[in-house]
Amino acid sequence: MVFLHYFGAALGLGLVVIGAGLGIGRLAAAAADGVARQPSAADRITAAVNLPLFLLEGVAILAEVFILLVVLLK
Repeated sequence: MVFLHYFGAALGLGLVVIGAGLGIGRLAAAAADGVARQPSAADRITAAVNLPLFLLEGVAILAEVFILLVVLLK
C-alpha cells in the first residue's frame, strides 16, 4: 500500500504517452492524406496542422510534469 501512488503515476504516465502518440499519429496521417490529395495546398495544410500538434505535445509534457510532481512531493 505504501507504493501505490508510484503504480498510479506509472499508469498515468503510460496513458499520457499512448494518448499523445495516437493523437500525433492521427494528425500526421490526416495531414499526409491531405497533402497527397492536394499537393498545391501543402503549405497551408502544414500550417494548419502545426498548432494542434504543438498544443497536444504541450499537454502531454504538462501531464508528465504533474505526474513527476506527484511522485516527488509524496
